Amino acid sequence: MTHPHPVTLDDVRAAAARIDGVAHRTPVLRSRTLNARVGAELFFKCENFQRAGAFKFRGAYNAVSRLSAGQLAKGVVAYSSGNHAQAVALAARELGTTAMVLMPEDVPASKRAAAAGYGAEIVTYDRYRADRAVLAASLADERGLALIPPYEHPHVIAGQGTAALELVEEVGHLDALLVPVGGGGLIAGSATAVTCLGRPVRVVGVEPQAGDDTRRSLESGERVGIPVPRTVADGLATQTPGELTFSINRRLVDEIAVASDEEIIEAMRLAFECLKIVVEPSGAVGLAALLAGRITPTPSRIGVLLSGGNIGARRFTDLLADDF
Repeated sequence: MTHPHPVTLDDVRAAAARIDGVAHRTPVLRSRTLNARVGAELFFKCENFQRAGAFKFRGAYNAVSRLSAGQLAKGVVAYSSGNHAQAVALAARELGTTAMVLMPEDVPASKRAAAAGYGAEIVTYDRYRADRAVLAASLADERGLALIPPYEHPHVIAGQGTAALELVEEVGHLDALLVPVGGGGLIAGSATAVTCLGRPVRVVGVEPQAGDDTRRSLESGERVGIPVPRTVADGLATQTPGELTFSINRRLVDEIAVASDEEIIEAMRLAFECLKIVVEPSGAVGLAALLAGRITPTPSRIGVLLSGGNIGARRFTDLLADDF
């Protein structure tokens, strides 16, 4: 875990080859209206169109596909507030194995139903009282399952980095890349991909204001824990960065911005109106920070990772109700 280069650009490229033809190469959208609002040229990498509805499928498939035949016969276990659970369940189904996923009791019903729909066995826990990593490790030991964590794994991180790699391959050099931050796997993989391509790029992570554990950790120089965040961006509600992800992000990430729940909801509304897409709260934080003027000075060419779109119609309309 303390190796100075636990994930490399070659690892990300190898993951890209492994998921090719399985994961979607998601579209990049643009909006003159949003460009004018921000004062920059924006490139939106739409992982809401990814299989299982979020970028998580990239890392999950890369990790599960590297297991031995013997381990695949036993199955896998994961813990997640939703998107990673769905991704592991789908990856397991694609690779002919079984998945058990631990999900919080208060997870959105649509995410729980989706994971079950992919064939996963669902085990719930109280996110405010139980340690999900400890519970999952115990189940893995008891049943001989391979633990596929949501971010604290080099194969998962390499897989997540393929989204940023695709973005740069399609649109060319970016002055900055905005990435949602929960446990730090997406930004660790993304930063590895874009900072190793030879030209400088400003890597900015964005967290919900109530869940800024990575911002605090980078400012202090060590991992900092916070109480369980209560935020509309449930997929980013982590208490402390991962050990592995933090070791990467402290080297490669330039800064962390935050967005309030109100700003996140406004970004969801504008994504719907200007891009004609549905983005879940966790996926909208990058756009939210831009619209709130938190990225200063504003770079000229900005890549924005819209990390997922897993939100039910009722929840989406409830959040945006004041605007309808």
